[in-house]
Amino acid sequence: MVTIDLHGITNMELVRGGTDKWYWSTDYIHGDLYEAEELFRMGHPVQSNRLYLIHYPDGTVYEPVPAVAGQYLGYPVYDNGAVALLVVNFPEGIIRILRFQPGELSEVTQIPLSAVPNCYNLLLHTEPLTLTRTPGDGTFEIVWPEQIHFPIEERETLNFRDGDKLYFTTWYEDPDYREETVVRSLRDGTILDRFPGDVRIMPNGEKWNIK
Repeated sequence: MVTIDLHGITNMELVRGGTDKWYWSTDYIHGDLYEAEELFRMGHPVQSNRLYLIHYPDGTVYEPVPAVAGQYLGYPVYDNGAVALLVVNFPEGIIRILRFQPGELSEVTQIPLSAVPNCYNLLLHTEPLTLTRTPGDGTFEIVWPEQIHFPIEERETLNFRDGDKLYFTTWYEDPDYREETVVRSLRDGTILDRFPGDVRIMPNGEKWNIK
């Protein structure tokens, strides 16, 4: 039996983006990124969550970003051989996107926190590496590297980006539960295709449609 010491955190998950080599875990000390931001805006101190990366199959544990007061980390993704990390520093008013490989941590970009109204559903996606928001008001936004904004349907959630196409997942109960994939143009959100099922990116990069 392999023992992985995550200092009491047991919610280990596979990093999204088509890898079977990296898992991640965090303590969610203030909930998710948006909930931590809410606390900060109300004048409460924000203690950084701890985010660990676990490499498979050797089980080596990394903490790529040290905990700093007022900082909070979002969900990581796997991108071109590295793990991309979303780090928000509330006192500094900065969003950072970092890339981590063992022995190397580099900054991809800095974005002013003022570029977004809030951190609700602020997420990284690939490919290419993209920062998005789905604020829950019937719209979808790309914050970086482009600035794009268009309406989507009520229950749509971005699954992944494939070049100039965005694959959204939506669900229905009519009356039975079912899922559907909606493919939209990156530029203006025009629907290019719609088909039953939920597309998953497998560790070898293949796309499997589960329906």
